[in-house]
Amino acid sequence: MKKFLTIVFLCFVGVMHAQEWQDNFNDAVDLAIQEDKPIVLVFSGSDWCAPCIRLKRNILDSDEFKSYAFSHYVLYNADFPRKKKNQLPEDKTAVNKTLAEKYNPKGYFPLVVVLDKNQSVLGKTGFNVRATPEKYIAVLNDFVK
Repeated sequence: MKKFLTIVFLCFVGVMHAQEWQDNFNDAVDLAIQEDKPIVLVFSGSDWCAPCIRLKRNILDSDEFKSYAFSHYVLYNADFPRKKKNQLPEDKTAVNKTLAEKYNPKGYFPLVVVLDKNQSVLGKTGFNVRATPEKYIAVLNDFVK
């Protein structure tokens, strides 16, 4: 019985973790509408952009950010990896390019765009190395007010 409960718990944690970042932007929009939440759209270069890597490691992957974001935002990462082994499927690459044309035409990395559920821009920010998860959440929340 103990083994069974452990397996169920691990499956539940895996599902919860998978729900934090949406894999499809249209699903992110649908979820934002359904749950009446803003979308946090992150433009990153996961395998070449040092500030993007630090943003992910220091802010986005922090327990504070993950627990807050799960109940307050819908998250989508528009990633632009350069290494061949990290390339995304063509359809996802095309979606990310379309998002970049609309929300990041100057090609800033990292760029975090907060959208309302109707995909209107509420605010944009980058990454400050002195930022803490709490301060970053406060910046994002200022856009939503």
